[in-house]
Amino acid sequence: MMPARRVLLTPWGEQLDREHPLPEHPRPQLRRDSYLNLNGVWQHAFRISARRPHDWDGPIVVPFSPEAALSGVQRQLQPGEYLHYQRSFDLPAGFGKDRTLLHFGAVDQWCRVFVNGREAGEHEGGFLPFTFDITGLCTDTGNDLHVVVCDPSDTGPGARGKQKLQPGGIWYTAQSGIWQTVWLESVPDCHVTGIELEPDLTGVTLTVRTSQPSTVTVSLGDGGRTAATGAGRSGVPLRVDIPEPRLWTPEDPHLYDLTLKTGEDEVRSYVGLRTVGVGADAHGTARLLLNGRPYFHAGVLDQGYWSDGLLTAASDEALVYDIQTMKDMGFTMVRKHIKIESLRWYHHCDRLGMLVWQDMVNGGGRYRRPVVELPAVSPVHFNDRHHRLFARQDAAARDQWLGQAAQTIDLLRNCPSVVVWVPFNEGWGQFDANAVAESVRAMDPSRPVDHASGWHDQGGGDLHSLHIYFRPFRVPRRRDPRVLALSEYGGYSLHLPDHSVSDTEFGYRRYGSPTRLAHAFRRLHTDQIIPAVPKGLSATVYTQVSDVEDETNGLLTFDRRVVKIPVTQVREVIAQLRLPAP
Repeated sequence: MMPARRVLLTPWGEQLDREHPLPEHPRPQLRRDSYLNLNGVWQHAFRISARRPHDWDGPIVVPFSPEAALSGVQRQLQPGEYLHYQRSFDLPAGFGKDRTLLHFGAVDQWCRVFVNGREAGEHEGGFLPFTFDITGLCTDTGNDLHVVVCDPSDTGPGARGKQKLQPGGIWYTAQSGIWQTVWLESVPDCHVTGIELEPDLTGVTLTVRTSQPSTVTVSLGDGGRTAATGAGRSGVPLRVDIPEPRLWTPEDPHLYDLTLKTGEDEVRSYVGLRTVGVGADAHGTARLLLNGRPYFHAGVLDQGYWSDGLLTAASDEALVYDIQTMKDMGFTMVRKHIKIESLRWYHHCDRLGMLVWQDMVNGGGRYRRPVVELPAVSPVHFNDRHHRLFARQDAAARDQWLGQAAQTIDLLRNCPSVVVWVPFNEGWGQFDANAVAESVRAMDPSRPVDHASGWHDQGGGDLHSLHIYFRPFRVPRRRDPRVLALSEYGGYSLHLPDHSVSDTEFGYRRYGSPTRLAHAFRRLHTDQIIPAVPKGLSATVYTQVSDVEDETNGLLTFDRRVVKIPVTQVREVIAQLRLPAP
């Protein structure tokens, strides 16, 4: 059964078009005109068998999980149960080319897909997109699409994020099933399958992957004019220099349009010219670099949960609201916490100018409380090569996690906003973090790595990454050659009952009014955080963007209807987080 919680709609959930939710193209960096969105009202059924049911329990709005209010169902999928989906579709006139592809943005956690009674494929992993070629399975009209799902949630070792069947505190309602856009695409036999972009300060090196070896032409546009062109072979790096390049920064998030052609296939994308890394400032202190210069990352923790859609925002406008509000508050970075968002979210960060630290999604067995809680109040650190201590003794689950981490990097590597990879957080499913950091660096040498955010620092990666909630923050006396980051802090709570789904209040310090909260927020930064910057602090991540269920420590309420501290007051404080002059 679902835990008893109030239903709170966001402004965008109130306006939801159930027949056409989230209609935008879900893949902004690889767009074709041949696009058919399959979101909307499907049929669903909960059963104890994976076999197709003879009848259905009723409608469900895809892509909202059945646990979410916006799905219209609000029922929890239990371990051992199967959730079935069904809908029919026709291909529009003129849609068909040589191949028809069926795309899923994300399905939590295992699914098998059938088209017209024949299996299209199966997929495991709840946070990454996948595609099936259904060319030989579908016809022009009257197609039947059947998806069957199961999800062990936190009873299994798979990547699950902060989902828990018995939620509470920092753990949230488990969700299941389809939770990102489902869509069809038609492509020629020879078509672009992927792009790898390596931008720098004068241009970009592209490697275009295609279904068959082919010649590829490239055109970069800027405000309607052609900025640069090039041609080469698929699979071979192609260098394109841009005269008088305009660099991407949070203050000026300039993007160049990108058009790729191979044979009859044409796709549209974009690229931002920027570099990131680690280096010493004029005083010899290790800093994060943007375009070769030290740049302070003033960040905020972003869970990506919504009161009405859980992991799925009700609209594109809702995604933009969170990002733009944080930017208006003066933040230059968000740490996307234990979740992989839809590609549209990263697109908005790219175009609005918001740096992103990307967490990998944690998995593993049932966590030992001393391992994940004791370091919050004591200096204890455990060696993560002891896999059993971290509930990571399942070698197959470790390999699965490593594979999904590699897929995450491949999925997001072209986003200029993504600037730091974070493999592990607070010991949740952590293992061999130093080796993992080197593996991540080998896959993507262009970005720094925060190998273990929070408790169990193994000495690797590029960042000395601290979480401080229960004591005043001070720059460590012992100098660490890595970049010093306060990657979680604050978490100050203000519980507003009319805008909360729970009577429980969870936060690291509690305040009874917006005025007291604003005063405490200012005092925290004035006394502890701002003075630490000239002493070596290079990045901060305040907890957090919004309330989430029991957690009431957001700058916004869970339903996004109240900004707890006025935007201008937050901005006045965050604006003081700046690096000392050279």
